[in-house]
Amino acid sequence: MDVFDELLRGVRGKGAVFGRSVLWPPWSLRFTDGAYLTLILPLRGAGWIVPEAGEPRHVEVGEGAIVRGPAPFSFTDDPANATGTATGVREVHWGEEGPDAADRDLEFGGPTVLLAAAYDVRAQVPQRLLRALPPVLVVPDEPDGAALRDYLEGQIGGSRPGHQIVLDRLLDWLLVCTLRDWFDRPEAEPPGWYGALGDEVAGPALRAIHEDPAHPWTTAELAARAGVSRTTLAKRFTELVGDGPVAYLTEWRMTLAADLLSRTELTVAAVARRVGYADAFGFSAAFKRLRGTSPSAYRREAATAPEPDRAAPAG
Repeated sequence: MDVFDELLRGVRGKGAVFGRSVLWPPWSLRFTDGAYLTLILPLRGAGWIVPEAGEPRHVEVGEGAIVRGPAPFSFTDDPANATGTATGVREVHWGEEGPDAADRDLEFGGPTVLLAAAYDVRAQVPQRLLRALPPVLVVPDEPDGAALRDYLEGQIGGSRPGHQIVLDRLLDWLLVCTLRDWFDRPEAEPPGWYGALGDEVAGPALRAIHEDPAHPWTTAELAARAGVSRTTLAKRFTELVGDGPVAYLTEWRMTLAADLLSRTELTVAAVARRVGYADAFGFSAAFKRLRGTSPSAYRREAATAPEPDRAAPAG
């Protein structure tokens, strides 16, 4: 099993939170929607991402950026304009550039065209990986990025059947590729278990846990998967991951359970069985020990959590 794929399988964008802006300087967009992740992709031109805290980051055509929320941030031609009050700002969504676009291009040397996609990531499984992200990350495009940007721009505002689902899936793909490329970079600081997946001792045990988390794994059985002794596995696993194999298994089970509890058709007992507990009592005790609340209380809190604000960026 590809654990990276498993962790990000639930990260999906929706067309309602994709937007394209055509901007002539001086310009500044303020993102205040509280999204967990925002993908920033310049289709033409360049700009600065200015987070609430931290240094501005420049991003240009040929690069993609991800901003980790929910704090507001700005995308601007000049960090001094990051308040979102710059004059001359023009926003045109979904490819409707307007009749004066050519004249403005001559005056200012061409617009910056920004494609942004917001992702509301409530599931606990992908957050295990995404919590390791910095506030802003910037990575180069894939080798065929130029062709993909041209294709994306052609799709936006199109009228062919299914064009929105095409955009959704393309941007999901871009997000995952950007995340994968980031975690391969030397400046990234992925969680310990991410690096341990490639270890010849800890890796087989980790993959076994993720392939079948409901199995009653023991350290001895996991060590047999890795072809080492219990002592060797326990030492190496703890060095790389930060917890022993059984403790990691329990924490992973509770992560899965947290997402399953959002499904109201499943009883607590059914959730317990899916993550390897024979009875709801033992599961509830483990869940409360690790999460600080009972499964039933967690379910009630998740059901009443407010939806994030989906307002468009403020110019």
